[in-house]
Amino acid sequence: MAHVVVSGGAGFIGSHIVELMLEEGHELLVLDDLSSGSRDNLFLEAEFREIDIRSRDLKPLLDEFRPDVFIHAAAQISVTESMKDPVYDAEVNVCGLLNILHSLGGRTLPYFVFLSTGGAIYGEQEDFPADEGHKIEPTSVYGTSKRVSELYLALWGRVYGLKYVALRLANVYGPRQNPHGEAGVVAIFNNRLLRGGTPVIYGSGEQTRDFVFVKDVAQAVALVCRDRIQGIFNIGTGRETSVNALYEIICGVLGITRQPLYQPAREGEQMRSSISAVAARRTFGWQPAYTLEEGLRQTCEWFQAKAA
Repeated sequence: MAHVVVSGGAGFIGSHIVELMLEEGHELLVLDDLSSGSRDNLFLEAEFREIDIRSRDLKPLLDEFRPDVFIHAAAQISVTESMKDPVYDAEVNVCGLLNILHSLGGRTLPYFVFLSTGGAIYGEQEDFPADEGHKIEPTSVYGTSKRVSELYLALWGRVYGLKYVALRLANVYGPRQNPHGEAGVVAIFNNRLLRGGTPVIYGSGEQTRDFVFVKDVAQAVALVCRDRIQGIFNIGTGRETSVNALYEIICGVLGITRQPLYQPAREGEQMRSSISAVAARRTFGWQPAYTLEEGLRQTCEWFQAKAA
């Protein structure tokens, strides 16, 4: 059993990680300011503290809990919002990470798991799917802040001996995803369709993404924690799916026929994206267990039950 901290543990991805860590018998401390996370995503078996990762009150909290593992899932996750307010994006994603790392100082550093991005860090790709050696030219502030965070982790590794892994996630979807925002198209489509609204597709809809199920992401985190894997790894399916195709699948699962509304493409979003997880499979045995169709079925069922 390990003492595990999960920042953003009341959020979409973080709560699935917390759930799996609890199943494995670890002692959990969940940190979340509830700005986008929800109390509905909390588990009674995990200690919860409502706190901003930028807060100076973080250090005494970590000194008391003494984590063996720190899983950093808290973030500003919207590409669009990062372009509208780049300062806020950097404050949360970069300064928030630095405050965590600084707060961990003065004691033995825990193993650190950082949730990075594979969907935005590479920019307009030249190779499909992209591996970890692909050139890094993000087209958004969000992608840039994640890359800067990776560089700070590397610095902490060189100077302070931090052992860490950065998981570059593809476009994550699944139950508990927040539909009130611009980061989760699967959640947004489900919410609007089930409420009788008209979903909006930005651009032609032919832009592609690599959609990975949230339970597969939680499993990747569990695997790296077990063996304290170090390095940078993509976590995705290697499969490109257009937004139009995604919309058709969701409509089919829900049994709804409705034409979407098309609006101009948004600043900062790339046209195509898919990432290779060959390195993750070879290094720690991870590969996606859920097909897109099965993952969407479970996700749509969750949204249907919530809307009932």
